[in-house]
Amino acid sequence: MPNPQTAVITGAGTGVGRAVTLALASRNWNLALLGRTQRTLDETIRLAGTTSGKFIPIVCDVADERAVASMAQTVCEQLREPSVLVNSAGTNVPRRAFDVLSNEDYRAIIDANLNGAFYCTQAFLPAMRQAGRGTIVNVASDAGLRANAFSGPAYVASKFGMVGLTQAVNAEERKHGVRACVVCPGEIDTPILEKRPTIPDAATRAKMLQPEDVAACVVLAIELPDRAIAEEIVVRPTAAR
Repeated sequence: MPNPQTAVITGAGTGVGRAVTLALASRNWNLALLGRTQRTLDETIRLAGTTSGKFIPIVCDVADERAVASMAQTVCEQLREPSVLVNSAGTNVPRRAFDVLSNEDYRAIIDANLNGAFYCTQAFLPAMRQAGRGTIVNVASDAGLRANAFSGPAYVASKFGMVGLTQAVNAEERKHGVRACVVCPGEIDTPILEKRPTIPDAATRAKMLQPEDVAACVVLAIELPDRAIAEEIVVRPTAAR
């Protein structure tokens, strides 16, 4: 593939999305950075520093399919059709257990975590198919492999959905040279922890995965030879919970 390569990263303003951005920026990729806040995207670009790659920050709510379609057009006009899509955007709410979760919050979580990944995949998959190659990495959670008692049913359902979405891409598109990987991390020290009913303290966070740990898994999936697919990567903290 000619360099620099082009990737689209959702949730690029914070957490894992930011860490993936920094990792690919260090490899001189052209990057479209998606997020809901211009300020955080600008901060990610500042942290990336000077590289030979080009950065395009795009304020986009991936839960809005029209916004995603407009974003995709901007990416292709200002960069080119991407060979990589990283779906890292995600959210949760404090009132997340069955006895307190509202229907509105349930829909918002599904929209941001699952539907957003689907819309972005739909936006870029045709060009990948036409090119005969492409990599889609979905950042899910180990809660998408086995439900737990603290993530909440909406988050769990959205992450199970991302695992299934990944499998569907591989089932249908591998014959076209398009591959997908789902990364399922355990607990990560990211800003989404601020939305927990009880926010973990510094000592607890220190035992968690860090965003760059998960970014390393994403980069692994991207940099494998085209003949290989890491279909699922599960990564958890070494320290016991």
